[in-house]
Amino acid sequence: MAPTTIATSAARRSCLRKGLNPIRRCYPGVRIRPALAASRELFAFSAIVSQPLPMLEVMFASTNSVALVGVEARAVRVEAHVGGGEKGRLNVVGLPDTAVREAKDRVMAAMSVAGYRFPPKTVTVNLAPADLPKSGSAYDLPIALALLAAAGEIPKGACQVVALGELALDGRIRPARGGLGAAIVASDMGVPCVLPPGAAEEASIVSSAKVRMAGSLGAAIAAALGEGDYRPPPPAEPPTVPMPDLSEVRGQPLAKRALEVAAAGGHHLLLSGAPGSGKTMLARCVPGVLPPLDERSALEVAQVWSSAGRARPSLFQPPIRSPHHTATTAAVIGGGSGIPVPGEISMAHRGVLFLDELGEFPPSLLDGLRQPLEEGQVTIARKGVSVTFPAMVQLVAATNPCPCGYDGDYRHGCSCSDRMKQRYRRRLSGPLMDRFDIRIKVNRVDPDAMIGPPEEPSSEVAKRIASAREAQELRGCRNRDLSRTALDSLEAALGAKRLVEGALRHGSLTGRGFDRVRRLSRTIADLAGSIAVEEPHAAEALALRGLV
Repeated sequence: MAPTTIATSAARRSCLRKGLNPIRRCYPGVRIRPALAASRELFAFSAIVSQPLPMLEVMFASTNSVALVGVEARAVRVEAHVGGGEKGRLNVVGLPDTAVREAKDRVMAAMSVAGYRFPPKTVTVNLAPADLPKSGSAYDLPIALALLAAAGEIPKGACQVVALGELALDGRIRPARGGLGAAIVASDMGVPCVLPPGAAEEASIVSSAKVRMAGSLGAAIAAALGEGDYRPPPPAEPPTVPMPDLSEVRGQPLAKRALEVAAAGGHHLLLSGAPGSGKTMLARCVPGVLPPLDERSALEVAQVWSSAGRARPSLFQPPIRSPHHTATTAAVIGGGSGIPVPGEISMAHRGVLFLDELGEFPPSLLDGLRQPLEEGQVTIARKGVSVTFPAMVQLVAATNPCPCGYDGDYRHGCSCSDRMKQRYRRRLSGPLMDRFDIRIKVNRVDPDAMIGPPEEPSSEVAKRIASAREAQELRGCRNRDLSRTALDSLEAALGAKRLVEGALRHGSLTGRGFDRVRRLSRTIADLAGSIAVEEPHAAEALALRGLV
């Protein structure tokens, strides 16, 4: 028995006023139960009819896709229902943006090219969960699969996949953002993943995922059914991105030593000096001496880049990002309309963020870096969504001492007034400067060193850094991430303790700077192969921080 609700009309309203029941007069023997009084004049009744209602065929199917919220890949259920109504109409619901709503035209054209008939009924597509914003053209392929299965054009077994891809009008599938996230979701669900070329190669780094590649809608249907050759090509040998070598940097022994210590412990480094002294070249040598990323870190970095719609040039090489000083806060920190996307500081996760001409960046942007540098992550809040991106970066910055760049240079006089110098230096706030573990001045290069032979290459420095990193791995983290409790438990000579504590009592160090100097001393001891931090290690740490 199915309840049937019969609403009164204007003609039957008079019967109700007279106390008569129009439904009972029309349907003798039907049991009537009052349901709801919506107003004084309008009533509804629930009638249970003795005749069962005919069952209608449900034209419904669903498949899986993915939505990126920050670097987190969330499963999206793509549901398609074919019903009555206007002919050939496709509605998409579930907080779609403009690109998702326009999928109906691309899907219709691709289906026609592939030889499938669009159902002559109203099709409703729901992207669940409905409270999660959906953006981009990556939902074209899962919408087409669910629609074809609901219309009975293909077996519903073709929907037991995670699909992602943009459909072209000629039926081909273009790569879309989120291929790596789709592979992760598919691995968690235990189903295959159908992706276009480009995204399939990116997703192949997830070893537990069953990635199937398809270049067209017809090939995607065959791949979803397990038919044809859908295996992606083996990953190509990653190209080697050329890096500047330290042998090209002549002279500057103090700056090279500071660079080696910074790279060994992941410490933040600030180089200040006159133009042409080699600051930028030194900073660009940092990634060349860093050890390669392990598999877990490489996957983390790839997820960040995938959420930004970018492909890593080299999977296991630490990234280096160098934004221009005219970049906006959203470009560096992250943001954007809708669901935020990662900025340069997150793109440099597990690598180096190089800020050249630090004094030319807006002060508000530089101060916005303080919290991510301290916490190793950045949280961006927008209306209805809050996204956290990883930001475990090593900050390397280069700056001039004044607007003209020659303050303190012994060969070139400074043309800046005292007011210009003060205004320029106020761009670098005290809290930001306190976060730099190493702050050194890079002097003009000695002419004899410039015309001399090449010096120690990056490969030799990288060996010492790798050895120091091995000692840090035994402690469970890099030296820059050591907590105060861990620092207290590490062995240190009495002279080293007195030296650092004396700088703290003298007021040369803040509470944050005190711990940073101790971490720096531990890195210098690791480079020297020493179990305990000795007094010379602490003295060098204070000198590299610019306190000696």
